[in-house]
Amino acid sequence: MRFVALGDSLTEGVGDRVGDGWRGWAALLAEGLGRSGAPADFRNLAVSGALSGDVAEHQTPEALACRPDVASVLVGVNDTLRRTFDIAALTRRLDAVCEQLTAAGAVVLTACLPDPGSMLALPAPLARPLARRQRAVNAVVHAVSARYGAVHLHAADAAWAADRAMWSADRLHPSERGHRTIALRFHELLAQRGLAHGPAPSLTPDQPAPTRADTALWLATAGTGWVARRCTDLLPQLLRLAGSEVRHWARGTSPRLDRSAEHALSAALAAVSLDAPLARMGE
Repeated sequence: MRFVALGDSLTEGVGDRVGDGWRGWAALLAEGLGRSGAPADFRNLAVSGALSGDVAEHQTPEALACRPDVASVLVGVNDTLRRTFDIAALTRRLDAVCEQLTAAGAVVLTACLPDPGSMLALPAPLARPLARRQRAVNAVVHAVSARYGAVHLHAADAAWAADRAMWSADRLHPSERGHRTIALRFHELLAQRGLAHGPAPSLTPDQPAPTRADTALWLATAGTGWVARRCTDLLPQLLRLAGSEVRHWARGTSPRLDRSAEHALSAALAAVSLDAPLARMGE
């Protein structure tokens, strides 16, 4: 069994530290895919900060060269955190990636994810634009997954996002328990298709869950750098988007913003001949 993982920091394993590096859900899943207790032949191509364009242009050719039986494609959150966010471009890229992997004989794994605004508990005018973007990304993932028969994991539900034990100190990446949960849920879905033959990943963490002190320390150290990097790219546009949210709210015209996002989503799906009813905003 050859398993290749594509994506960003979520799949790289950030939040699940083992020794001096990251392990993550994909590595945990790989241990339970092979027959007779032998782990899968696993390659992790995911890179922290990767955008959908990085996955399409750089990771996919390398993944195809590995001739995978299973390939995971979890990407899109970083796209929502960029001023260059373009749902049409993301749709084309994700559709092309899944088409190439499926045509090469791989079973594709996908997931819808919580929006970063809610995870970081941002004020409503800042959180709503990010939520709208992530809902659109998730809708695209739903539609593309249906087209290519992907093994799709619903990981955007409120219970998952609200469970503090599932998230690391930065509130953006899963904790060890969160990574183990993703691995277990994918293992269950793959077992239903006869593709997971080894033992299911354990939910019992090796490390203690992050404390409030851990969160405060992250915000005071690494979190400061993260915010500074995003300020130069996303923050100016996000402030403009927040201003638009406030103006529409004051005028009672907030639904216009949702309709505009829905129209952009429908156009993006139509451009690659995907049916909009397969994926609705908020699904």
